[in-house]
Amino acid sequence: MKVREAERQFAQSTYQRWRDSPKGVVSVQEQENKQADYNSAAARLNSANADVDADQGEVDRLQALENFKKITAPFDGVVTARETDIGALINAGSGTGGGNGPELFRVADLQRVRIYVQVPQVYAAQVRTGMKASLEFTDHPGQKYAAEVASTAHALDAAARTLQVELQIDNTGGELLPGAYAQVTFSLPPGPGNLRVPVNAVIFRGNSPQVATVDDAQQVRLRDIAEGRDFGTEVEVLAGVNANDTLILNPPDSIAEGAQVRVQPAQPQPAPAPTAAEHS
Repeated sequence: MKVREAERQFAQSTYQRWRDSPKGVVSVQEQENKQADYNSAAARLNSANADVDADQGEVDRLQALENFKKITAPFDGVVTARETDIGALINAGSGTGGGNGPELFRVADLQRVRIYVQVPQVYAAQVRTGMKASLEFTDHPGQKYAAEVASTAHALDAAARTLQVELQIDNTGGELLPGAYAQVTFSLPPGPGNLRVPVNAVIFRGNSPQVATVDDAQQVRLRDIAEGRDFGTEVEVLAGVNANDTLILNPPDSIAEGAQVRVQPAQPQPAPAPTAAEHS
């Protein structure tokens, strides 16, 4: 490249000297010869530049092919699944990994874990971004982890009538493993007018749960209820009863609408036994 550039500069300067010579010193033919030499040197330089560009293009092409040997993860993490091995032929578009080719690796960022929860429709309106939640994992018994609602789907699943909620939890120490199941507890405020009834007062038969109440004539009235949260020994009732209703505990399966019953007055609670200090 430098040789061609030097030849062009020498031919150019020579042609300019012959072209600017006084009239009669050099012939017209000699001037034309020097101009042809200059044009030839310029052409050789342009050809050399073209060859260099072509070589650089070939280098770039080979470098791009070489770069295909390396796969760079979009973020720092841990490879949790390997779907290929050294020497395997990877053809673009030949797999079902959801992209342009097969899934080669699966990478997980363990620094911050995302948890997805399906919240029933009855509680969906109460879930807000930034709300706190408590997580429990079976592989960490007795431990609770604080999480925060990062976002929601803002729409219910048409089939399940649930709201997908994403929670995030700090996992800098790598204690929690991706793919694990967790039990999530939200601290939801109680709804206005919601009641809790003992779980042994609920009748599960038919299309919806019921409770048996007693009216002023001491007759049974079966009422359909809308269940809310299950607290183990108690069930939240969103609709169907009010605070003034009298419920029947442990109703038999044969209980029927309009059956006559007799209300048993509440038995007084026995006094606690005196302690040793009271005896003395």
